[in-house]
Amino acid sequence: MQRTVPPCRADQVGSLLRPAAVKHARAEFAAGRLPATALTEVENQAILQLIAQQERIGLKSITDGEARRTAWTTDFLQELDGVSSVIGEAAAFKGAAPHRTSVMKVTGKLGFSGHSMLKHFEFLKAHTHATPKLTIPSPTMLASASRDWRDVVDRKVYPTLEEMFTDLGLAYRKAVKAFADAGCKYLQFDDCSLAFVCDPKIRQQMQERGDDPDAMLDSWVTLINSALHGKPRDMVISTHMCRGNFRSTWLAQGGYEPVAESLLEKIDFDAYFLEYDTDRAGGFEPLRFLPKGGHKTVVLGLVTTKSGQLENKDEIKRRVEQAGRFVDPERLCLSPQCGFASTEQGNLLTEDEQWAKLAFVVKTADEIWGSAA
Repeated sequence: MQRTVPPCRADQVGSLLRPAAVKHARAEFAAGRLPATALTEVENQAILQLIAQQERIGLKSITDGEARRTAWTTDFLQELDGVSSVIGEAAAFKGAAPHRTSVMKVTGKLGFSGHSMLKHFEFLKAHTHATPKLTIPSPTMLASASRDWRDVVDRKVYPTLEEMFTDLGLAYRKAVKAFADAGCKYLQFDDCSLAFVCDPKIRQQMQERGDDPDAMLDSWVTLINSALHGKPRDMVISTHMCRGNFRSTWLAQGGYEPVAESLLEKIDFDAYFLEYDTDRAGGFEPLRFLPKGGHKTVVLGLVTTKSGQLENKDEIKRRVEQAGRFVDPERLCLSPQCGFASTEQGNLLTEDEQWAKLAFVVKTADEIWGSAA
């Protein structure tokens, strides 16, 4: 019943609400009133508190809450060789006011020559007794379903998407090795693209701009498997499938059926964090594509991070039982559906509500499987 490798029976996606001290320090730094060294010290102290709280409530996989990041995507992607960051319009989240944000542009040959997140991970690893977990955006997010890749990629550098994906896969392969060399045993690729092509409206938008959603899906499968090629055997790499998470709003809807076979059978992930907190995610039937008899694991995101109201424990148990009709219950785990702060603004709930949610996940998983480990 217990698990000795990640994901844990009670797990988490990654991001946590930024403590007030971090928000204030980042604002002071942006205004030029605080030096970088002082900002780092504020972040360090906040992360130590986040680690301690995660351990107190019983989580066995620990993150730094992404507390040093502006957003879950840009802080990693903009440090890849050949990537530039510019300010542009954010995607149109349902119920959120339009806003501007950092947008990635491919302006040179892609590569990986090092990254500040290596030191971020080393700090996390040095200060937790549990399993340190690192989250980075999936390589698909550099040419995602929500944007026309032709607006992202300098065509003089990469005339075709296939050429770009070849270099991008190799860059990520180097990144995976670098994090493994730093001692990372639990890495996660956060991904919106595959979930977005489950949405009929987004599929239509892709077709209208000249892209075949199913052909793009095949390209993403090849890209991700290239990134995962040669990963260490003792390193677990999971993915989180997201439909959008900004200030408790969302971008896409649709069940996993259009991508389930490619996602669960063809991509070499060890585990899948799947959002199942609303009916926008559809039913559990697509889980039937999880290969039988292997090691792959599904983490059911049944607890929402978009509100502070606690779920009904009996209802969560019932839904885990429903999912168990399509996949061996021993290959299931439980988590929130997403992070609590994909961007530094955070979702619309309090820190106390956040910790109550995570404690609820731990307790419920313990009652279902006998141990949250």
